[in-house]
Amino acid sequence: MSQKENSRRRFLKHLGSSSLLLAAGPLSGLAAEKVEAQTLAYSKKITANDTIRIGAIGLGIMGFNNVATALRVPGVELAAACDLYEGRLQRAKELYGQQLFTTRDYRELLNRKDIDAVIVSTSDHWHARIAHEALEKGKAVYCEKPMVHKISEGLPLVAAQQKHKKVFQVGSQRVSSIVYEKAKELYKSGAIGKLNMVNAIYDRQSALGAWQYTMPTDASTQTVDWDRYIAGMPKMPFDPKKFFWWRNYKEFGTGVAGDLFVHLLSGTHLITGSKGPSKIFSSGQLSYWKDERNVPDVMTSIMEYGETAEHPPFQLTLAVNFISGTGGGESIKLVGEEGTIELRGNSLKVTHSILPKAPGIGGWDALNTYPKAMQESLMVAYNSKYSEEDKKRTTKAGIEFKAPQGYSDHLDHFTNFFDAVRNGKPVVEDAVFGFRAAAPCLACNDSYFNKKIIYWDAEQMKVTNGPKV
Repeated sequence: MSQKENSRRRFLKHLGSSSLLLAAGPLSGLAAEKVEAQTLAYSKKITANDTIRIGAIGLGIMGFNNVATALRVPGVELAAACDLYEGRLQRAKELYGQQLFTTRDYRELLNRKDIDAVIVSTSDHWHARIAHEALEKGKAVYCEKPMVHKISEGLPLVAAQQKHKKVFQVGSQRVSSIVYEKAKELYKSGAIGKLNMVNAIYDRQSALGAWQYTMPTDASTQTVDWDRYIAGMPKMPFDPKKFFWWRNYKEFGTGVAGDLFVHLLSGTHLITGSKGPSKIFSSGQLSYWKDERNVPDVMTSIMEYGETAEHPPFQLTLAVNFISGTGGGESIKLVGEEGTIELRGNSLKVTHSILPKAPGIGGWDALNTYPKAMQESLMVAYNSKYSEEDKKRTTKAGIEFKAPQGYSDHLDHFTNFFDAVRNGKPVVEDAVFGFRAAAPCLACNDSYFNKKIIYWDAEQMKVTNGPKV
């Protein structure tokens, strides 16, 4: 067995199950290239000089998940952790050793010379501020989605990344998935013909899925640095819900649009090559989770995408339902003139339905409403123009693709990030891509709260007054 094949097998074993990928079938093109790139990354010996030391800023649910995944990448070490709740810092020491440096002040972490990169997993309203300061301090940045809390924060953060030239990855991990790469490959090959619509849905039906997370029993101003949490905002009394359930409040989070629309939009942009929509409108309501939140729990948005070199004009419908009778699920369905590509979790399915060349005749039996002689002449003309083959629908075999059991796009996303830190290769989701995904989602909130259409210039990345009349 060659060294390359041995490395490939070790990498696939690391994924959890090699049988699917080692088989001759499902991987080709972009997806195969991704696996080969990861194979090389996992086969290299990491020296002390190549070790990347990270600092974690924000240790909530995604903060701990991000750290755990980052540490699965060879040659990555956790050097420090920051959170505003003392219990999470205690938990970090339990998991990663009592010697771990912890702090409530992220600036102490950024000032450490032994930290190469930071993972920003705070509430949304801190993303841009911390990421900007981290870039100024010379740190590579992995920033949770959405990249910014407000559209106005986006271009300054893009400019900061370009000025300091440090690696910047936004944490919408699905864009690193081999399944999404496969969907992109199929889309570009014309598997479903000309695209005209994308329907993207993220449903949930659980209290935890609706952000009603379990509260710690010791939440107070003694264990939570509330003043630092609301720094730069109007003073307000301590409220544990606004700290631990921050996604429920537009002052601290971005609601379903910033949390879940952005996943769907990022995936759509990766597959289609789009830079963004031109027109955005949202509707929604607070249907069930009346727990003092001020963002909707059911929301639908429609976005219009104009024709570009990468794609034809199409409509994107985004929907999130936190009290869905479906039981929950996530899907992106690209609808073309000849079929659909539907992505669900770590799998996709292509189905086809192709119109025959002949348009048919009659129109719901309209032919029978004409005089008999006219009917006969119309039929003769139709049959002389179209053959029996023209009247048949073209059939094409469907396609199914599944990632192997145990596969993690989250791990792929971090591997891509750390590869970029080591060797300067491009990341999958840089600041420009991340902002072009986040901004339309934030515009969905603006449309919902202000009850108006939002016009967006995807190229210049700014809100406009709409098309010139």
